[in-house]
Amino acid sequence: MIAQEKPSLFRIWWLAIRPRTLPAAASGVVMGSALAWRDGSFQLFPALAALLVALLLQIGSNVANDVYDFERGADTAERHGPLRVTQAKLLAPSQVKQAMWVIFGLAALCGLYLAYVRGWVVILIGLAAIVSAIAYTGGPFPLGYYGLGDLFVFLFFGVAAVAGTYFVQVGSVSTAAWWMSAPVGLIITAILVVNNLRDIDNDRAAGKHTLAVMLGERGAKIEYILCMAIAYLILPVLGLAKMVPVTSLLSWLSLPIAAKATRTVFTQKGRPLNAALAGTGQTALVYSLLFLIGIWLA
Repeated sequence: MIAQEKPSLFRIWWLAIRPRTLPAAASGVVMGSALAWRDGSFQLFPALAALLVALLLQIGSNVANDVYDFERGADTAERHGPLRVTQAKLLAPSQVKQAMWVIFGLAALCGLYLAYVRGWVVILIGLAAIVSAIAYTGGPFPLGYYGLGDLFVFLFFGVAAVAGTYFVQVGSVSTAAWWMSAPVGLIITAILVVNNLRDIDNDRAAGKHTLAVMLGERGAKIEYILCMAIAYLILPVLGLAKMVPVTSLLSWLSLPIAAKATRTVFTQKGRPLNAALAGTGQTALVYSLLFLIGIWLA
């Protein structure tokens, strides 16, 4: 048998950062910027800095999960998800941890610019986001191992991303920005639900008590459909309340992507759920981009 050639160093780090997760990380920044634009307060440089912070936090979280899940025994050869570089012995744990701190350090530097623009509260939010990203699978109380991952994903990739992006441009947070952080947070939480549903057997065996493990397969599927349904039903409610323009309903054009992902969640198990993972991530970004287009049309 011919030995499989080891990937290049660039390819290894490309696998470690998991680029397919990055569109979802950008969706909150797109949503917050769309709302800032609607209120006549869009600012390009704070928006770009917020986008860079969001992407770096997602990459840092991915890298942290790679090494800490391996060290806790949750990543094994039987795992159905994308390749983890630490578990595959492509990188040493020390290398991955060093990269994690570099990535979070870069996020902090970008955050300093935003703090210069909007004050010390941005530093507090940024530090909380970094600590939570590490604590998801690392530290003495890993959030993801005690069923708290879903809540923290909703708070930081939904509420903090949308409201925070709006805040660094406007200086305050509108009622619409608070409300529109919910659909983004719910769809991104649904990504985690798919991830945990795919790995439910492996996580249960490793003692990783994700919410999917606690709820069971049927409960996790119900959580997924509730996250997706509420994300779409919020829009017409806010439209009737005149918090967002009726053209924001363009976001509903992302429903075919959401429906395809949902169908996969309810009909497949194990590795095929990776398609639903990607589809849900695409839904988050397309939903926000269509909302942005709706704002422009209004």
